[in-house]
Amino acid sequence: MLKDLFSKKKKYASIPSEQAKQDVPEGLMKKCSKCYKIYYRKELNKNLNVCPSCDYHHQLTAWERIDSLFDEGTFQEWDHGLLSTNPLEFPDYEAKLEKDRKKTGLNEGVVTGKGSIDGQEAAFAVMDSSFRMGSMGSVIGEKIARAVEKAKDESLPFIIFTASGGARMQEGVLSLMQMAKTSVAIKRFSESGGLMISVMTHPTTGGVSASFASIGDYNFAEPGALIGFAGRRIIEQTTREKLPDDFQTAEFLFKHGQLDQVVHRHDMKQLFVKLLQMHQKGGASS
Repeated sequence: MLKDLFSKKKKYASIPSEQAKQDVPEGLMKKCSKCYKIYYRKELNKNLNVCPSCDYHHQLTAWERIDSLFDEGTFQEWDHGLLSTNPLEFPDYEAKLEKDRKKTGLNEGVVTGKGSIDGQEAAFAVMDSSFRMGSMGSVIGEKIARAVEKAKDESLPFIIFTASGGARMQEGVLSLMQMAKTSVAIKRFSESGGLMISVMTHPTTGGVSASFASIGDYNFAEPGALIGFAGRRIIEQTTREKLPDDFQTAEFLFKHGQLDQVVHRHDMKQLFVKLLQMHQKGGASS
């Protein structure tokens, strides 16, 4: 009897782990990047990709972000057909762009448009880091600048969510020029009396953090977001100083006055509703 019991244990223990993995359909489960707990992907999606255990904010795609904020059926996309070219004839650049288009369903790393948030219309731009790591190329800069200009022409507030690894090296100085182009468009928008709300998500780095991401009337960030220009290692090597453990996190920037607030994803829509109501032309004063 005792022998049979141990033999059964041995039998179950000998089942290959690869076979166990095959029994779970691909994409059904997702492991939290911070606490490593495993959840059904549908469960996480319902929670806006926020871990129920440790509150870690996993990334959202551009359209998941749009669906979480805008009233159903109200979002109208702008400039969908704008496509990047290969002005510097960088090897394999066009093939990599096409691969990302197929993988993400996006033409570029930003979606722009307008829609209604609890009945209040706003222009919108959201970057998606799954497309070329959210790197800023000439089309991203052009789409954002156009969205800001349309917001000015239609007297709409402008909301942007940033997520980027920095400038796109395959486009060289043309990529860096987008910092100036977008900043000038936002300056004109601001001078016309427009309201801009910027939300930095993980990660927002390089030229994006040094330009349009940081010049909103309100500058917010999601919890734990990495925000900065140069990388931690470069800064430590340059300054020859050890940086704090939380350096370049949203919480660190808020503590040092570089953000207005760190906002949980579940509270984001309600915050926008309050701000849009407060700044609504001709609306009731708060």
